[in-house]
Amino acid sequence: MGFVKTRDGNEIHYKDWGRGQPVLFIHGWPLNADAWDDQMMAVADAGYRGIAHDRRGHGRSSQPWEGYDFDTFADDLNDLIDALGLWDVVLVAHSMGGGELARYIGRHGTSRVSKAVLLSAIPPLMMRTPDNPEGVPPEVFDDIKDGILAERSQYWRDASAPFFGANRPGTKATQGNQDAFWFMAMQESVKAGVDCVTAFAETDFHEDLRAFDVPTLIVHGDDDQIVPIDATGRKAAQIIPNATFKVYEGSSHGIALVPGDKERFIADLLEFMAI
Repeated sequence: MGFVKTRDGNEIHYKDWGRGQPVLFIHGWPLNADAWDDQMMAVADAGYRGIAHDRRGHGRSSQPWEGYDFDTFADDLNDLIDALGLWDVVLVAHSMGGGELARYIGRHGTSRVSKAVLLSAIPPLMMRTPDNPEGVPPEVFDDIKDGILAERSQYWRDASAPFFGANRPGTKATQGNQDAFWFMAMQESVKAGVDCVTAFAETDFHEDLRAFDVPTLIVHGDDDQIVPIDATGRKAAQIIPNATFKVYEGSSHGIALVPGDKERFIADLLEFMAI
């Protein structure tokens, strides 16, 4: 556990467990590195080195007023990889973190990357446009920002249900899942929360995905109420050369935390890394 200083003077908090080939986990919005604890434990137990960081504005990292865009996030990730001297790294990213991973490869290449994993990830484009009719309507993102600004604590409580599919019959999501989501969300700055909505709604990652030249695993639930699979996971699987695409039937956005999905993803991740 420690901090890395970025090129613009901010501090990025990270956790570092185990020894071996590095596996760097990139969290979704509005979470932080703690969302990956189960996966970190699993890879460290399996003989790998698990690393996870808090994106700027989230968790224990600095909360600057500016820099909540994917070029900056990718450069922060590059600063972390460089400071820790990581090579042959497996990058694993959830949700908004998938945009960070994609933009990192688009800006910095794959010379230090061996494999990539996109879990319920936002690329290639989240927002509905004439060329992306499967995307999320723009007014949905406006409502998210309004909810954060109006009363963010209640907004995060309400948002936790669709995030984990807790509003579905027969859900395996727990109250603990929802409480953990709220706790992590409340550690994110309001400015980061609002600015990140604009960033993950509007950023186009098509060209970044075309730059992937490492083995890539894409995992997405077909009942993801936050990042619709038809606009994201299915399209990313068509763009990234030779990607492996796994659809979890009936699964929510919170695959990494929901009982059952969590264990399945860990098994798929370890199998992919061993290939």
